[in-house]
Amino acid sequence: MTSATTRISAFTDDALGTDDATGVAERIARGEISAQEAVDAAIARIESVNDDLNAVAAWDRDRARRRAAARVRGAFAGVPSATKDNIHVAGMPATMGSRAVPSQPGQVDGAFTRQFLDTGVIPVCSTTMPEFGWTATTERVGGDVTRNPWDTAYSSGGSSGGSAALVASGALPIAHGNDGGGSIRIPAAACGLVGLKPSRGRLRLDEGNATMPVKVVVDGVLTRSVRDTARFFEAAERSYRNPRLQPIGRVDDGPARPLRIGCMVDSPFAPPSDADTRAAVERTRDLLESLGHTVVDYSPPIPAFFKTDFEDYWSLLAWAVAKNRGGMFGPDFDTTALDPLTLGLARRFRRRAHRAPLFVARLAASGRFQERTFGDVDLVLTPVLATTAPRIGHLGADQPWQDHFSRLVEYAAFTPLANATGAPAISLPLGRTDDGRPVGVMFSGRLGDERRLLEIAVDLEEASPFASLAD
Repeated sequence: MTSATTRISAFTDDALGTDDATGVAERIARGEISAQEAVDAAIARIESVNDDLNAVAAWDRDRARRRAAARVRGAFAGVPSATKDNIHVAGMPATMGSRAVPSQPGQVDGAFTRQFLDTGVIPVCSTTMPEFGWTATTERVGGDVTRNPWDTAYSSGGSSGGSAALVASGALPIAHGNDGGGSIRIPAAACGLVGLKPSRGRLRLDEGNATMPVKVVVDGVLTRSVRDTARFFEAAERSYRNPRLQPIGRVDDGPARPLRIGCMVDSPFAPPSDADTRAAVERTRDLLESLGHTVVDYSPPIPAFFKTDFEDYWSLLAWAVAKNRGGMFGPDFDTTALDPLTLGLARRFRRRAHRAPLFVARLAASGRFQERTFGDVDLVLTPVLATTAPRIGHLGADQPWQDHFSRLVEYAAFTPLANATGAPAISLPLGRTDDGRPVGVMFSGRLGDERRLLEIAVDLEEASPFASLAD
């Protein structure tokens, strides 16, 4: 391990160069590089940085090389990637970041995995996550942590922190993540990436998420460019398009007309946002106005009970996991290996189980409520998080669960609403701390509004190009 305050970059003069996923795919299509060269470069890059970042859950090198040697189709044909350690991938374990879950190879690809592979990406590994994705960092018991490549003393975010660390470092151009309370947007904000949490139903659901009473978890990707995120969703629609949602299609340009955007800097459920976070939002507000958009102060009509309802639902899910309900993790699930946060949340639910019919019903109705009360704005601008990424240990898995939980709910104070309502939201790396670490800002829209979110992201990336560890 290098110094605890080291910046880690995997960018080098190889087949991947400094290209994003779209650029790599284009060079493979033109024959300038081969898929085999791209995959070998990605494997070498990951191997060069993983001792410092600790972002690999399990390797899939041999199969990746076989796939690269075969004929691969799709918008990202031959582009190396990774899957998070919590979806069904044939031949790969899905331990959910937990020592309690036996590490056994999956038998079949899940529905989302098939859609992901249809885009042409070639997974070379799976990526780390905190236990069951409950928290907003990728830290596990015993000091088993995934570090931020911008500064290894800081969190890479969570729960898709392993994917974010590999993409931000340049080891991969694109990687899978999923989001049940901010788990794509939070690591995107921490690591300086683009992270779109899509509308509920936009992509096929992994089977484990399809059984939830309120389907808060959706899948997506972490990327270094808006065009990569836009191309991924365009490609995914060719595999499956939900007829109940407006298609995204191809997004190359900004909005066709000036937008009216609501802006909120502080969460009603947490202390005021810190100075670097406020500065990132205010800078983005100024940038939007310079581009001709109108930005107005905005106070979303979020019910006062929403925070507690979401926390109760989160606790319900932890209780179901801790009980191994329905044998979801098989007979070898080891409850004695669960971490303090999982066990604490499960105990919390047992005290509040009588409220389950009420909070499940209210969360299920939150999407309809938001549609009725969104107001006279096209999009909403907020922070992703109430503070910049914390140092490793602030959300550490070994601390008492009550301390972890109280710190977590104050930190991740903006992201859960979109998971409950099912509406889309995107994190963009438009801010920086004084010491150069990324700060994300978030745009949220109505259900099915991904195209508009991507269009405003195109505008902003062009006006203020995102920083990269390749710079």
